[in-house]
Amino acid sequence: MSGLIGKKIGMTSIFDENGKNIPCTVIEAGPCTVTQVRTEEIDGYEAIQLGFDDATEKSATKADLGHAKKAGTSVKRKVVEFKGFDEEYKLGDAITVDHFAEGEFVDISGTSKGKGFQGVVKRHGFGGVGQATHGQHNRLRAPGSIGAASYPARVFKGMKMAGRMGGDKVKVQNLRVLKVVAEKNLLVVKGCVPGHKNAYVIIQK
Repeated sequence: MSGLIGKKIGMTSIFDENGKNIPCTVIEAGPCTVTQVRTEEIDGYEAIQLGFDDATEKSATKADLGHAKKAGTSVKRKVVEFKGFDEEYKLGDAITVDHFAEGEFVDISGTSKGKGFQGVVKRHGFGGVGQATHGQHNRLRAPGSIGAASYPARVFKGMKMAGRMGGDKVKVQNLRVLKVVAEKNLLVVKGCVPGHKNAYVIIQK
């Protein structure tokens, strides 16, 4: 699907016409530069490669510098391919937040915040075992039994246990676009999106 690369600015809330307070996320969407055009004849499929957020030439490889020079643009920090654009684009063209309209729905994907090593209550939503009193010592947030003894005499694969949480690729679907601020390249969507502040996100129609 067609879309843009963006950067999560943070969360806020706005009031709708009925006076209801709606939580929303502000995203800096674009401008994205066309860094490569994939064609059926050469690549076997049609797509457009977009670059977002200028990087310094000092931190770029020679391959990145050559790729950017061919497109007539600066080196980009984030590069993603998109399919499904109705318009025809050529190298160096810029696509802005005007690609989206207020009221339409988008899918947003990104990398979720890393939480480190977490227990089963936080990681999997367990209720905990035992009681808080009656001589209970330290089993309030414990996972309980993880398997039987004599049979099967092992722990099944995929058992929900404590471990590292977060840092996964997450896609949130059907978020409504509440506002498009073209002069500042800002997109305001209803609800939350994955990632920390200033994290890159991919917005798809």
